[in-house]
Amino acid sequence: MRIVTVNVNGVRAALRKGMQEWLDAVGADVVCLQEVRAPHDVVEAAFSAGWRVAQQACEIKGRAGVAILSREPVTDVLAGTQALGDAASKAAHTGRWVEATVPSADGPVRVVSVYVHSGEAGTPKMDAKYQFLDLMTVRLAQLSGAYERVVVAGDINTAHTEHDIKNWKGNLKSAGFLPQERAYLDRWTDAGWVDVHRAVVGEQDGPYTWWSMRGRAFDNDAGWRIDYQYATPAMATTAFAVTVDRAAAWDKRWSDHAPLVVDYRVGSR
Repeated sequence: MRIVTVNVNGVRAALRKGMQEWLDAVGADVVCLQEVRAPHDVVEAAFSAGWRVAQQACEIKGRAGVAILSREPVTDVLAGTQALGDAASKAAHTGRWVEATVPSADGPVRVVSVYVHSGEAGTPKMDAKYQFLDLMTVRLAQLSGAYERVVVAGDINTAHTEHDIKNWKGNLKSAGFLPQERAYLDRWTDAGWVDVHRAVVGEQDGPYTWWSMRGRAFDNDAGWRIDYQYATPAMATTAFAVTVDRAAAWDKRWSDHAPLVVDYRVGSR
């Protein structure tokens, strides 16, 4: 089963820039999208050929939005407050969480597409990020207790270690690399969740998944690894290949993120 996650930075713009050609070629069974920034009907229409869609749009127009595309039918779809509780009803927390069950020959796989706030140090935006991370941490515990095979995929907007950000020394006080943010990722791995990307490629600098559109960050590979697939141990042990599908050149990009592609030895039906 090939599961892909990517922040599309606006699905309509991404499709105009070449996302559809990538999607046709990647051979994915499941694709988790973040920062879709489009209403439900637009997303349904865009992926009507061959995909089942589960999604949550943001209540704030033009912001956030998450979706799961699956070649197989999805069941037991939960979005926003249905999964995270009433505290996730704040508009800024919408369009950030959708989960569904995808069938496989080896049993059901619970898949989550998540988009965590970017935050801004010392502002209410940072408070909102911590609120959401608290809600997410509770839900992760519930998921690992309820399902054997789970993949939580998405843009976490946090680089976990010095290996996950090129200029870590210059970002010690920046949102996305603050100790309090990184501590959440420590809690998840301490609780048994596996960072599949890191588990497969080992401890090394990168590979990164996001580069600023400004300057020469992409050309110089001055990136951040902020897109993840976290899996329960039963699912993580089946992962055998990880690829960051980085564009060949700056002008070939259809998002400021690169897709994170993981292959699991879980048979698609």
